[in-house]
Amino acid sequence: MESYQHLAEYYDMLMDDIDYNSWCCFIEEILSSYSCHPKTILDTACGTGNITIPMAKKGYSLWGVDLSEEMLTVAENKARQQKLNIKFVKQNMTELTLNKHFDAVLCMCDGVNYIIEEDDLKQYFKAVQASLNEGGIFIFDISSSYKLRNVLGNNTMFQEKNDFCYIWENSFFEDEELLEMRLNFFIPQQGMYRRAEEYHTQRAYSEDYLIELLADAGFQNIKVFDDLKLKEPNKKSERVFFAAQMLR
Repeated sequence: MESYQHLAEYYDMLMDDIDYNSWCCFIEEILSSYSCHPKTILDTACGTGNITIPMAKKGYSLWGVDLSEEMLTVAENKARQQKLNIKFVKQNMTELTLNKHFDAVLCMCDGVNYIIEEDDLKQYFKAVQASLNEGGIFIFDISSSYKLRNVLGNNTMFQEKNDFCYIWENSFFEDEELLEMRLNFFIPQQGMYRRAEEYHTQRAYSEDYLIELLADAGFQNIKVFDDLKLKEPNKKSERVFFAAQMLR
């Protein structure tokens, strides 16, 4: 089953506690640390546009790529309502074929965790490198290995908002370094609840491994940051940001 098929309509409601503007400001801080002042930005795994749209409102020219048609539909509707000219493309980000170069490429909110196979991750990094202009910056974040193992781990969580609720059951498989998530949604419908189910899988990646793959893909000036801070992460950091530069 395709991820976010059922979740797309309710994703923004469930994530309304995330301060995406702070994320965008942090992205700009990272770009400034490289003395990079981009005009064009590609947002891969853009979802419902929660990074794409506020970055466009800051004056950048944005393209958004995502594999989920349902998530892109929500993003397009939001951008249209705000009269923003953003080009959204349904495409697997590991197989980018946009025939366009950008000053910066983003992948926010665990997009890299969803790339399970090593060959696909290598292909994605090389595709990003090929999509960047000289001196361009690639920025992405991950849920850390610590978070997937110890915070989400083998736990079950429940959330309810506006009569919509879901149960989130996690299983972490140490040998494969995979977190499997089973989400059961209970959607209010005509005085009753309709049940829907989705499965999501994320891989736990170490910082050193991702740095190695970025270097192998041709990136330079690779930096690692703690969650929304221009400082190095620690062993218990739950979110880690990476930045790398394309120099030929």
